[in-house]
Parts: sequence; C-alpha cells; structure tokens
Amino acid sequence: MTVRHFLSTQDYSRAEIDALLEQAAEFKRSPAGHQLAGKSIALMFFNPSMRTRTSFELGAFQLGGHAIVLSPGKDAWPIEFEVGSVMDGDTEEHIAEVARVLSRYVDIIAVRAFPKFVDWSVDREDKVLKAFAHYATVPVINLETITHPCQELAHALALKEHLGNLQNRKYVLTWTYHPKPLNTAVANSALMIATKMGMDVTLLCPTPDYVLDERYMEFAKANARENGGSLKVSHDIEASYRDADVIYAKSWGAIPFFGRWDEEKAIREANRHFIVDEAKMALTNNGLFSHCLPLRRNVKATDAVMDSPACIAIDEAENRLHVQKAVMASLMAHSQAQKSGLGF
Repeated sequence: MTVRHFLSTQDYSRAEIDALLEQAAEFKRSPAGHQLAGKSIALMFFNPSMRTRTSFELGAFQLGGHAIVLSPGKDAWPIEFEVGSVMDGDTEEHIAEVARVLSRYVDIIAVRAFPKFVDWSVDREDKVLKAFAHYATVPVINLETITHPCQELAHALALKEHLGNLQNRKYVLTWTYHPKPLNTAVANSALMIATKMGMDVTLLCPTPDYVLDERYMEFAKANARENGGSLKVSHDIEASYRDADVIYAKSWGAIPFFGRWDEEKAIREANRHFIVDEAKMALTNNGLFSHCLPLRRNVKATDAVMDSPACIAIDEAENRLHVQKAVMASLMAHSQAQKSGLGF
C-alpha cells in the first residue's frame, strides 16, 4: 500500500491544490466535521510553534479527532536519525522505531523540524522529515522544515479570497531585514505556490547571495511554465514594487554564508531599507501585503503597513486552520479508500 504524505506542494498537481483550497473554503464556511472521527494525529515539534500547534490541535478537534503533542528531547526521548549510528551519545531511540511505533498508535504523524543552520548541504536533505516519511506506515505532514506547505495553502487561500483569479497577477516576494539569519522555508514555499497559481512572480532581494536554493528556483520555473506565469529575480526595489498586486515579505539568510553568519551580517545590516513601508506600498497597484507571522514590527514592516486595510496577514494566519483541516481530511480519506481496496 502506497502511503500519501503531505511533504511538499510539488508532490501535488495544480488540480489537487485547487481541490484542497476548495475544501478549505468549505471548512471556513462550516467548521465542524466528522472526517477524523475516532482518529488521532501525533504532532512532533522539534522547534517552537504558536499558529501551527494551535491550528492543528483545533483542526483535529473540529473534525472529531484527537491531537497528541510531543517535543522530542523535552517531553519525549531524543531521537537519532543517522542510519548505522552507534547511539552512545544523547539520543535514546532511533527514528526506525519511533515512526513505526507511532504508526501503530495514531493515524497521521506531523513533523516540525528546522534546519541546524550550520551546513546547507546537510540541511537541504531534510533528513528528519524524510526519515519519518520513510519509516512511517501512516501519512506524514510537513509542519515546516526547509519548506512550509501548510503556510503555502493558507497564503493562496487568502489571496484568492481577496483577488479572485490569481492568473498573471504581479506578485513580489521581498527579502526583509532581520537581526538574525532565518530559515528559507517560507520563502521557498511562497515562490513555489505563487508560480503554481500562475502568477507573475518577482523575487526581490538585496544581492545575488540571497537568491534561494537552485532546487526551489527550478521548481518555481517549472511551475511558471506549466501554469502560464513567470519568474524573475530583481534587486531593484522601486521597479519591483511598481504596479504589484501582492507584496509578500520574509526574512531569510543567504545560503552562500550558511554556517558563517558573522560574514553575512554586514550585508544584512546594510539592507535595512528593504523594510516594507508606506512609500513602497504606494508604488503598488493598490497591492495587498502579507507575511507568515511572527513579524517584528518596524523591522520587517512598519506599523502603518501592518495596520492598513492592505494587510491580509491575519486572514492568512486564520486560514492555516482551514487548509490544514482540508489536508488532514484528504489524507484520511485516501488512507481509508486504500484500506477498503477502492484506491484513489
């Protein structure tokens, strides 16, 4: 039996993404359901969370299911992920046992595990998420690792609610300053979902060092070709903002400096002017502004932008609840169909 996971939207067709968004919109209109009645989900948090944990726990409850939250290394045993490892250090059990045991207990496993920020050649392999998917015999959901597919769906749903048809809308994913180098996950995901929805996408960043990993750039290029949109990279703030329909802000660290963040810091500090402010938004086509949250006000975006009618960040955050219910319901339906021999 082939298990269907939700690890990346690149594993899903445009039609499947549209179906998930339609189901999410239906859940938004009518929140209660029975799609997870008698079922359970284990939420594995290797990193902190507010929106992700709250929306998944509530989502499972609203669909009749039960969520169990585990934090390995805190309230659960530390887990080893290397194959062939001699486990004489801090880890107490191997993912081979963890994933298979949890699969006997629960119906879905969801995993949040950020990069270590030391070596991108290692982090880009997404070993934690892939190991769960490899050993689990139930569906696995990505709660954010080096991509954030749940955030993608919430973002797309918010854009559709405000703009309707997204085809060839001008979309700008802009880098913004942050005092620390951050994960590229949301930036990778924003690039993928915007191009999958057929938008004309500009990746705006200070220097070529901040262009995203070639894997996600190539995914985005392929998405643009397949869905009638476009993708370009720009370092010109004014040209990028002009006539844009959407400004999506995110901070991320420059991959060429991965693990050498002291060297990257000077570039970040020199580009604080990438903040999203009223003057830049005035260049847009009455554009929408959003961010995945949490957002440092007056660092990434000004108070005036965050408190303006153009800001849909709260709508996007709410939509996490609805799209995740759609994902859980879809995975559960697929599993049940396979078990009954119907296939999907």
